[in-house]
Amino acid sequence: MLLNRPVTLVGGKGGVGKTTIASAASLAAADDGRRTLLVSTDPAHSTSDILELELGNEPRSVAEGLDAMELDPAVEAERYIEEVKRRTEDVVPPRLVAEVERQIDVARLSPGAEEAALFERFARVLEASADYAHIVFDTAPTGHTLRLLGLPELMTAWMSGMIQRRRKVGALGRMWRNVAGAAAASDQSVRGSSGTGSLEEGEDPVLDALLDRRERFSRAREILTDHAHTSFIFVLTPQRLPILETRRAIETLRQYQIPIGGLVINRADDAFAAVPTELSALMHMDLSSWEVPSASKEVVGLEALRELGRSIRSTRDPAAGGMVG
Repeated sequence: MLLNRPVTLVGGKGGVGKTTIASAASLAAADDGRRTLLVSTDPAHSTSDILELELGNEPRSVAEGLDAMELDPAVEAERYIEEVKRRTEDVVPPRLVAEVERQIDVARLSPGAEEAALFERFARVLEASADYAHIVFDTAPTGHTLRLLGLPELMTAWMSGMIQRRRKVGALGRMWRNVAGAAAASDQSVRGSSGTGSLEEGEDPVLDALLDRRERFSRAREILTDHAHTSFIFVLTPQRLPILETRRAIETLRQYQIPIGGLVINRADDAFAAVPTELSALMHMDLSSWEVPSASKEVVGLEALRELGRSIRSTRDPAAGGMVG
């Protein structure tokens, strides 16, 4: 069974058919009575095309037991920026709001801003996993996905530093109140110039937001590294470049401690003979594998996806002793 964990990430090199495989596997699980959510993080938006309906940033019913959504990095970044602006309005003096918002808009264009906002939403979707038997992520091509999955550790460390500095500001603000007395403490201009340093934890919305985000990213990492909860399925074709890229990606994900669920060899009736060395090295990783024959026609729409899902054949199961007949 291709989907055997509550959370499955389906990835691979661009053009190998990962969106088609993710969609077919999700529909098969739903048809089997397991409520499933299919989530695309690929900005190409191919999931909408394959399912033949328009998807957005919220789940939409596709078939009985199957919901689907497409996360747009640009939309998620804009949503996150607006949330930050709303929070700052509560703690920044009115005379500084315009300048602070200008700086936030500039930060929106900084490298990694869209990825961080996308992972924020990714983490929120993971928190909803209890509502579904399966959540299937149709990920962006390999390089983008590896950067996305490397964010939790990086962002958690960065946010911990921000939290520490924010608490120091708060401590300085409380010290200022003690020195300056009640009159200075009630002076809003003084409080504004200290950047809400006079607020206690639990009263400082900026600190609360940082703590909340760090906790969310930490929970996401726990889910992604839980072998009983999550697996990453690689889709590839029997060609040298997809095989080499998949092998490198597996090594990287193992460094991130994300469990590898196996390989789906798409268009498996194409000969492997041209890449025996690369394929042999990949198969020696002792992973489960499935094969999918080349489709006789374009796979678009639910019925075509159902037909493809029925053609997915398990060919290797290490837990069962190796090759499957």
